[in-house]
Parts: sequence; C-alpha cells; structure tokens
Amino acid sequence: MATTRSIFDILGPVMIGPSSSHTAGAVRLGLLARAIFGRQPDAAVITLHGSFASTGRGHGTDLAIVAGLLGMRPDDHEIVRAFQHAAEAGMAVRIVNGDLGAVHANTALLTLSVGETAVEIQGSSVGGGEVLITHIGRFEAYADGRMPLLIVEHADLPGEIASVTRIISASGANIAQMRVSRTRRGAEALMLIETDTPLPAATLAEIESLPGVMRLRAVPAV
Repeated sequence: MATTRSIFDILGPVMIGPSSSHTAGAVRLGLLARAIFGRQPDAAVITLHGSFASTGRGHGTDLAIVAGLLGMRPDDHEIVRAFQHAAEAGMAVRIVNGDLGAVHANTALLTLSVGETAVEIQGSSVGGGEVLITHIGRFEAYADGRMPLLIVEHADLPGEIASVTRIISASGANIAQMRVSRTRRGAEALMLIETDTPLPAATLAEIESLPGVMRLRAVPAV
C-alpha cells in the first residue's frame, strides 16, 4: 500500500528562517527537549556538533534552539530575538561547539538545569523540520515528538514492562511504539512509550504508583 504524503511533507514546514534542518528543526529540537525536561530551564548549555557547529550561526541554529526552549514554534517571528527573550525570562544560555562523536551532522547536546537538577538531552535535526532525540541522561532514546510520549524510569526487574503496558491497555489507550533501554542488567531502565492519544491523569497516577517506577513524565506531541 502506498504511503500517503501531505503537501507539508513535500514543501517543508511553515517556519521562520532559511533552513528547515538548521532553523525549523532546531526550534523543534529545543521545544521537544523543553517538554522532556518538563519546564523552561533556568540555565541551558547548548553544545553544537558538526554542521550545526560550522554553519549554525549563519542559519540561526543557536537562536532557534533557544527559541524552542522558550516554548516558541518554528513560525514564531520572535525567534530572531530569542536571546533577548531568554535574558528577560531569566534563562541563562551558553552556546559552545563540540565533537559529539559518530552522530548525525545536525546534532546538539542540551544540558538543561533548574537549581541543582540537570538533565542532558541529545538530539538531531534530520531534515524537513523533523527531529530525533537519541539520548536522555544516561539512556539511549528514540523519540521524534510527533505523538504523545510517556517516559518511565524504572527498576530493571521482571514484570515492570508488563505492569505498565497492562495499565495503559486498561485505560483504552493504544500503544503506537515502545522502546526500552537500560544502564545494565538488573539496574535501571527507561521505557519510552508513544500512544495514539494522551493518557488520562488517573492512568499516569496508577503507573507512577507502581513499586518499581522511579520517575515518570508525560510529554505532549510537539
């Protein structure tokens, strides 16, 4: 069966800026990182890699990522004033270039913090305004922000995954995709569960109450 494509898949996203990868994608990368972090950070260290580092300033990549962290969308005319808005919002920003290894050329590592709580989120702008989160903290990840996402950090013990998926199924929600990574066997693991619809608050509370669940975050589609 042929895959149906929308006009936006062909023409690209509605955006401000010269490049869907370096500008629109960079905004979505910041926006998705903000959603995963759970709020606007007080401080952000943004490490640009590869093409992001070499040509990003000319394409406004630095402005775009900061704009996303502030909650702006790719078509927001205030992207060009993102640094000013960050200062006004009390968000300290530092942009650096770095080598993140064998990763996509349009990759950034965002170290986001509030007080003493800091999380590293790494992701790439993969073309046409699309993005992919590849690391959240110590864990490998795979999230593109197109569907509601449930992030569950849990003990790597038998039955943990089944308990979570059973609760989601009982709520009537459908799991579209699911990925699990772990630091080592029997230690800590991370579930990334994409669902067709957002999960009800009662479902989230039931999952969070499971003995093996350490942290949970429901991330809306961006």
